[in-house]
Amino acid sequence: MSAIYLASQSPRRAELLRQVGVPFTQFSVDIFEQHQRGESADAYVARLAQEKAQAGWRHCQAKGWVSLPVLGSDTVVVCDEHILEKPADLHEAQQTLQLLSGRSHRVLSALAVVFGARCEWAIATTEVTFRRISSVEIERYWATGEPCDKAGAYGIQGLGAVFVESISGSYSNVVGLPLETTVPLLKKFDVACWQ
Repeated sequence: MSAIYLASQSPRRAELLRQVGVPFTQFSVDIFEQHQRGESADAYVARLAQEKAQAGWRHCQAKGWVSLPVLGSDTVVVCDEHILEKPADLHEAQQTLQLLSGRSHRVLSALAVVFGARCEWAIATTEVTFRRISSVEIERYWATGEPCDKAGAYGIQGLGAVFVESISGSYSNVVGLPLETTVPLLKKFDVACWQ
């Protein structure tokens, strides 16, 4: 039996929830994701997470499903105040990975939980430093298909790990769901985890 609804089709977020023993029902929501002029990266990712959770709540109510908390989440990569989301094509992935090469960047994940009129949210930040990456490596990496659906054009839990020199903060945040932030947030809604 589900304890929450996960308003995301991300297999990585699903796996992380399973890791901490949270039963869930997963589905996708469709919201308009566009950065607003003058909006900080923190405000942007927080807004998207809340909109996803709220859209998920409306979806569940429209379906007549049992009322359970809905978890929404969004992750972005930020470097030089540029918000680096999923690359549209090889050219975009090349630009992104060249920007990250040999430097540090921030990974921001926002979480929001909605239950009725109640909405609680939080943000986690992790600093990741890349070694230098050659243009040949970038092209080969793109050819694997891994960067296509990843914020910042890389997956730390996959082949992209070879680019990472160091990490300061939550590893699960970089994967897409910071567990040390998610579990306390869910506990506010009396959702039991493995503990």
